[in-house]
Amino acid sequence: MLNIVRLFILEIYVLISVAFLTLLERKILGYVQERKGPNKVGVIGLLQPFRDAIKLFRKEVFVILKSNYYMYYICPIILFILIIGNWIMYRFITRIYYLNYSLLILIVILTIMGYIFIFIGWFSNSVYSLIGAVRAISQTLSYEVRLIIIFLVLIILRERYSFIDFAKWQGYLWYGFILRPLFLIFFVRVLAELNRRPIDFVEGESELVSGFNVEYFRGVFALIFIAEYGIIIFFSYLIVRIFTNLSRFSAGLFINLIVFLIILMRGVLTRIRYDELIYLCWKIILPFILNYIIFILMFKYTFVYL
Repeated sequence: MLNIVRLFILEIYVLISVAFLTLLERKILGYVQERKGPNKVGVIGLLQPFRDAIKLFRKEVFVILKSNYYMYYICPIILFILIIGNWIMYRFITRIYYLNYSLLILIVILTIMGYIFIFIGWFSNSVYSLIGAVRAISQTLSYEVRLIIIFLVLIILRERYSFIDFAKWQGYLWYGFILRPLFLIFFVRVLAELNRRPIDFVEGESELVSGFNVEYFRGVFALIFIAEYGIIIFFSYLIVRIFTNLSRFSAGLFINLIVFLIILMRGVLTRIRYDELIYLCWKIILPFILNYIIFILMFKYTFVYL
């Protein structure tokens, strides 16, 4: 029962954080572009996220012609559940809920999310949605392999599958310091997973309008929107949990710093070409990681087991 209460409180925290993350992004982008951003609803615009949510859920409901009606509405709900399910791997205050295989569960969830993107684009029965889904899945799968190899390096070093074990083992010598190249590649992989600039090809406004979710509106669009911003917070937490050993308060500050950096990159960087993205993935990052994992294996079996 305590686990259920704990998870419920945690999910409420996540949803509130997502709401104010949207406001933070609009404020930061506003100041980058020399404007104020939302500042009319409530004090300095603090009630703007709640007004946007009420507006979305009050919009008119209508059925899209020739769409697969049931799957059209089920897929965003599944995506939302998967994003929320990621947070069961978070160590809360009570420390009652503990997963020894949290890393493997994360890989499974991220793999299933790739299928959901395809289903969202396919069941909408729209050419723009399908093209956006194809681009999303090609980008996600291209960088999914690198993510698994990065996790494999960490598993080889720690010989465990839990994020908590990674943090305990590091001590004062962080993975983010001793594995700096791996940390930078992981951050690029996070940007690709989040579809953020300079790798936001899934939602290229000039050619795809809104990508795989172009046919969604009202509450189902709100679920996709919450999922997109919820995964930003989760991956920021994931970076802190894997590559550092910070305390709870310091980790919170570092998570906010990473979120701020991701948002700022949207305002100051331009989108690269799609062929450059694929070239970076297959011709630069993949050979580097393969050589890196060979180096880690040689280092471990040379200096640890001899």
